Amino acid sequence: MDVDELPIGRRVAQWRMRRKMSQQVFADRLGKSKSWVDKVERGVRSLDKVSTIQDIAAVLRIDTAVLLGRDAQPDSATERVDAVDRIRAALSTYEVALARPGAPLAVVPAGELAGRVEHAWITYQRARYPQLIALLPDLLGTAQRTHAHGPVSGRAPLVEAYRITASLLVKLGEADLAWLAADRAMAVATGDPVLVATAAVQLGHALRAAGRGRAAMSAVLAAAYRIAPPVIEYGTPPELSLCGTLLVQAALAAARDGDDCTTVELIDEAADMAARVGDGHDHHRTAFGPTAVDLARVTAAIELGERDAVAWHEKATTQYGWQCLPVEHRAGHLVDAARAYLQADDPAAAGRALVDAGRLAPAEMDRPAARDVLARVVRCPDVPPTVTRLATTLGVA
Repeated sequence: MDVDELPIGRRVAQWRMRRKMSQQVFADRLGKSKSWVDKVERGVRSLDKVSTIQDIAAVLRIDTAVLLGRDAQPDSATERVDAVDRIRAALSTYEVALARPGAPLAVVPAGELAGRVEHAWITYQRARYPQLIALLPDLLGTAQRTHAHGPVSGRAPLVEAYRITASLLVKLGEADLAWLAADRAMAVATGDPVLVATAAVQLGHALRAAGRGRAAMSAVLAAAYRIAPPVIEYGTPPELSLCGTLLVQAALAAARDGDDCTTVELIDEAADMAARVGDGHDHHRTAFGPTAVDLARVTAAIELGERDAVAWHEKATTQYGWQCLPVEHRAGHLVDAARAYLQADDPAAAGRALVDAGRLAPAEMDRPAARDVLARVVRCPDVPPTVTRLATTLGVA
């Protein structure tokens, strides 16, 4: 039987098993009993509440449309899960540490590895996520072997490989696995304050995505103040970029917790650093500068439920620095801007932001967070036809 013709309970069971969750774990995350889950999966109990289906989809980290049948077109979701499984397998390999017998694999020189890592970062920043997914499993294994062969020269490339992996996994909605990759980066970086700080950028992002805002703020602030220049006027652009990016991460974590005072203080502190760095730079792969800080103000305002998020967005995207940011950063921000417009009761503008994001970086619109926003927009009356076409193309109901 075609998967789309299966009863919804069977689809729930299949996705639960894909996520490697027991019925008890699944029930706990839903706030239901194991008996309730068992009855749903066997078709004894029907799922007739939209809110319940949405809760199930959130726990399974898939679109609600995937649970609802043929119109959902779940191929991309299935491919995404398969891709994540390949990355998970690469993160779960311990051949180097365990020195398992077998045909030895060639060790790539650190200089060549650095070039491969550079290519992976460019691929990520251009929002070419499918290509990056294909690269990462082999890159991780190669970086681990190079580091084992030359711990000093191979250290930074391995940290960077883990950073890229964590960044991509957050995009794919895999916060816990992103946390694992960022934690690996932190472990390898231990002893080098700058490398620790670079790894902490992704650690903060992963912890926020996993709903652990306080832990994120604690970790990134510790890393930021460890490398902060004693006097801001004497800080170098790379130092200020890294420290400022960590302050932004802390601010967004504070916003997630509803702490508006701390959010404003941290973003203002980051803005002072950004003013000294300027736009158009990408020190430590942070793309930090005044425009990046203004975009962070938009995200923080959305988290805090403030209506001035739209004004910040419209100001930031007309600045010179907007075009200097990586494609991934701009497209991801446009998805956030759509959320801001929805909060301002302007679904038409939200739809236009999503269409712009799709034109700029098609792969950005296929990630779970973007699809969720699109699903909310397309249900609104009088949305532009371009939004409906985008939703149809992506199979978002």
